[in-house]
Amino acid sequence: MTEEEKKQAIKEINALTHEEMARLHRFAPTGHKFFASENNLYPEFMKRFDKLGGMTPYISKKVGWTNSGD
Repeated sequence: MTEEEKKQAIKEINALTHEEMARLHRFAPTGHKFFASENNLYPEFMKRFDKLGGMTPYISKKVGWTNSGD
């Protein structure tokens, strides 16, 4: 990932809602760019996610345990 791609990915992270982040944290496919170790974006993701409240019981129940979007 180039520096420009990394900057764009951080912008994407910063635009996510709390629910979108929780859903990604729980259901992102293996190798997703925010979580792939070679991209080093996980610390940025978690910094924002924690700022929004992290995985609270409410948000956990809201995103559920299946990736159906319901």
